[in-house]
Amino acid sequence: MITKIDHLGIAVKSLDEAIAYYENTLGLTCEGREEVESQKVRTAFFAVGGVHIELLEPTSDESPIARFLEKTPSGGIHHIAFATDDITGQLAQAKDKGARLIHEVPFEGAADKLVAFLHPKSTFGVLTEFCQPAHAH
Repeated sequence: MITKIDHLGIAVKSLDEAIAYYENTLGLTCEGREEVESQKVRTAFFAVGGVHIELLEPTSDESPIARFLEKTPSGGIHHIAFATDDITGQLAQAKDKGARLIHEVPFEGAADKLVAFLHPKSTFGVLTEFCQPAHAH
């Protein structure tokens, strides 16, 4: 059901500064920015060999990214996202096998995708996201 690594989410304090690094130092091209109000973040995406890098900047102190940056002030890898062709089935399988779900029901995330997360305490410390194009649901 997992088809590939969709993206790596990276928490940053400043989207503008991080985008400049990815563009100027690494030579990548920002594919676009998006605000995800439900998660209180602004995002920017870069494509690298079929996988995306998602930069995440908090828009509120209540954002999960703001809380992550309190613990990791320099920022860093926040989550890994796996593309799936059946997000509901993927969540059910993970729960059945003992993973702790943060979201029982997928919700709309960035890039027109349905997303849901598994708690890192049940995934060896890695916040794990499942995502699926919203139109495929």
